[in-house]
Amino acid sequence: MAREDRNIIGYTVALISEFATRYGIHPRQAYAYLKRYKGMEHLRNHYSVLHTLSFPDTVDVMTQVCQNNGGKLQ
Repeated sequence: MAREDRNIIGYTVALISEFATRYGIHPRQAYAYLKRYKGMEHLRNHYSVLHTLSFPDTVDVMTQVCQNNGGKLQ
Protein backbone atom coordinates (compact mmCIF):
# COMPACT_ATOMS: atom_id res chain seq x y z
CA MET A 1 0.00 0.00 0.00
CA ALA A 2 1.31 3.42 -0.91
CA ARG A 3 2.25 5.88 1.82
CA GLU A 4 -0.40 8.37 0.66
CA ASP A 5 -3.08 5.69 0.94
CA ARG A 6 -1.97 4.87 4.49
CA ASN A 7 -2.10 8.57 5.36
CA ILE A 8 -5.64 8.91 3.98
CA ILE A 9 -6.82 5.84 5.87
CA GLY A 10 -5.22 7.01 9.12
CA TYR A 11 -6.72 10.46 8.76
CA THR A 12 -10.16 9.04 7.97
CA VAL A 13 -10.11 6.79 11.05
CA ALA A 14 -9.02 9.69 13.26
CA LEU A 15 -11.68 11.98 11.82
CA ILE A 16 -14.45 9.43 12.38
CA SER A 17 -13.25 9.04 15.96
CA GLU A 18 -13.29 12.81 16.51
CA PHE A 19 -16.76 13.04 14.98
CA ALA A 20 -18.01 10.25 17.24
CA THR A 21 -16.50 11.89 20.31
CA ARG A 22 -18.08 15.25 19.54
CA TYR A 23 -21.55 13.76 19.24
CA GLY A 24 -21.22 11.08 21.92
CA ILE A 25 -21.86 8.19 19.56
CA HIS A 26 -19.99 4.99 18.74
CA PRO A 27 -17.48 5.27 15.87
CA ARG A 28 -19.52 2.72 13.88
CA GLN A 29 -22.56 4.98 14.20
CA ALA A 30 -20.45 7.98 13.18
CA TYR A 31 -19.22 6.17 10.08
CA ALA A 32 -22.73 5.06 9.13
CA TYR A 33 -24.04 8.61 9.61
CA LEU A 34 -21.22 10.16 7.59
CA LYS A 35 -21.72 7.63 4.83
CA ARG A 36 -25.50 8.02 4.73
CA TYR A 37 -25.42 11.82 4.58
CA LYS A 38 -22.53 12.08 2.11
CA GLY A 39 -19.82 13.13 4.56
CA MET A 40 -17.55 10.29 3.47
CA GLU A 41 -18.04 11.22 -0.17
CA HIS A 42 -17.15 14.82 0.67
CA LEU A 43 -14.03 13.63 2.49
CA ARG A 44 -12.93 11.54 -0.50
CA ASN A 45 -13.50 14.42 -2.90
CA HIS A 46 -11.88 17.12 -0.75
CA TYR A 47 -9.26 15.28 1.31
CA SER A 48 -6.48 17.48 -0.07
CA VAL A 49 -8.04 20.52 1.62
CA LEU A 50 -9.72 18.95 4.65
CA HIS A 51 -6.57 17.31 6.00
CA THR A 52 -4.96 20.75 6.29
CA LEU A 53 -7.65 21.94 8.74
CA SER A 54 -7.80 21.21 12.44
CA PHE A 55 -9.96 18.27 13.49
CA PRO A 56 -12.57 20.55 15.15
CA ASP A 57 -12.83 22.61 11.95
CA THR A 58 -13.08 19.49 9.79
CA VAL A 59 -15.78 18.03 12.05
CA ASP A 60 -17.66 21.33 11.65
CA VAL A 61 -17.39 21.04 7.86
CA MET A 62 -18.50 17.41 7.89
CA THR A 63 -21.43 18.29 10.14
CA GLN A 64 -22.54 21.00 7.73
CA VAL A 65 -22.22 18.70 4.71
CA CYS A 66 -24.35 16.08 6.46
CA GLN A 67 -26.95 18.66 7.52
CA ASN A 68 -27.14 19.86 3.93
CA ASN A 69 -27.95 16.27 2.94
CA GLY A 70 -30.63 15.61 5.58
CA GLY A 71 -28.56 14.79 8.67
CA LYS A 72 -29.93 15.96 12.02
CA LEU A 73 -26.85 16.03 14.30
CA GLN A 74 -25.96 19.51 15.47
